[in-house]
Amino acid sequence: MIEHVAVTRYVTPLREGGSLPGVVEADDLGTYVCKFRGAGQGLKVLVAEVVVGELARRLGLRTPVLVELDLDAELARYEADEEVQDLINASVGSNLGIDFLPGSFGFDGSTSVGAEEAARVLWLDAFCANADRSWRNPNLLVWNGDLWVIDHGASLYFHHAWAGGITDPQRFAAQRWDASDHVLLPLLEGGADVLAAVDDEIGSRIDEALLTEVLAEVPDGWLQPVPGADTAEEVRGAYVRFLLARLGTRQWLPDLADLSGPGGAS
Repeated sequence: MIEHVAVTRYVTPLREGGSLPGVVEADDLGTYVCKFRGAGQGLKVLVAEVVVGELARRLGLRTPVLVELDLDAELARYEADEEVQDLINASVGSNLGIDFLPGSFGFDGSTSVGAEEAARVLWLDAFCANADRSWRNPNLLVWNGDLWVIDHGASLYFHHAWAGGITDPQRFAAQRWDASDHVLLPLLEGGADVLAAVDDEIGSRIDEALLTEVLAEVPDGWLQPVPGADTAEEVRGAYVRFLLARLGTRQWLPDLADLSGPGGAS
């Protein structure tokens, strides 16, 4: 599993979006962006962050190191902001830490990104059904001149329907994905051919063993039981089945010949 460290100091909130992540320091002397279990949609968002982030890493994309952050209620006593106090108190225990990249800035289109790298990001977002990579919210950072992918909590939407039991993986497998407002679409010159080549290469690398390895990174306590999956291992197995089912189809892969962007992706 991802490394487990303890938060030693809450530094400052990042007032972006509705989840109010915060910058924290930990006992490994690292600085992290903390995604709180008590915010937004809770633990399932943290699971998606780990699954998609670790899959991105294995596919050669740059993404910050992830850790499990142990948060103590004592930290709330030293915060003047009542909203932060409430969030810390609601998030005592295991949370997600994302390595803080000092000096990084949000992608604005001015940084050079190759067509192959853009295609890899688009392929990952399509495969994992990421609904949050548009110009409205690119979720891309530039650090030391390189592109880094972040914030994958809006992916893997299927698990939000598991309250009544594990749903049918084939529904997710066949679900189409809209690439028309993807932030990197304009950079895909010769897009259809580049995406097809990336699909061939990535599709041959992902298998059950790799997906099982990725799911093993998720802390047991984040994998809450649902009807039909009573243990963390059974829940892990459900994620693997859903992703394998999607890998076995291509309805979700955009047909770039039907799309065009400001830079021309068709």
